[in-house]
Amino acid sequence: MPGASIVPALHLIDAYPDWPAPVVAIVGPRGAGKTHLAAAWQEMTGAASLSISGIGAEALDWAERGPILVDDADRAPIDETGLFHLINAVRASGTHLLLTAAARPAAWPIELPDLVSRLRAAAVVEIGAPDDMLLAGVLTKLFADRQVEVDPAVIQYVVKRMERSLESANALVERLDAAALARKTRITRALAAEVLGDR
Repeated sequence: MPGASIVPALHLIDAYPDWPAPVVAIVGPRGAGKTHLAAAWQEMTGAASLSISGIGAEALDWAERGPILVDDADRAPIDETGLFHLINAVRASGTHLLLTAAARPAAWPIELPDLVSRLRAAAVVEIGAPDDMLLAGVLTKLFADRQVEVDPAVIQYVVKRMERSLESANALVERLDAAALARKTRITRALAAEVLGDR
């Protein structure tokens, strides 16, 4: 069961291609799962992936044929003219553009007035930092992928003390697994406390 913080974005991905607008932005803090969701959408749709810093003429051809993904769209430098033409091509072709970003498009450092106007028309879905339920589910799955069984009480102990991001979950599972293998022991609360620097 996904955490509530990510549910609106999951609904959006599942609803494709019945989106509220041709251009959609999923926004939220680093590690909230935006890139993971975008990758799932790209795999589902076969969307072409572009960098925000260089949107060339070939991108407009892609936009005419199918969906486009731009991850980290608010990471400077933003190719404002390229993004403006890309949005126009998407709208004209009836395709879709998915943007992921840390901030809402209204807060991006955009100077081109026509682009500001286009971005205002985008549908925005915000996701927060992962909640306890999502982090516990992610940790459990990551351990299961490594065929490591961890007591749910240890998972809950870790969730309450870790940095709230999916990237941190990945790194922490790797560190805990490595520490347990090195000592030839199970992952216990004491081991988790040591790895987290909590004692």
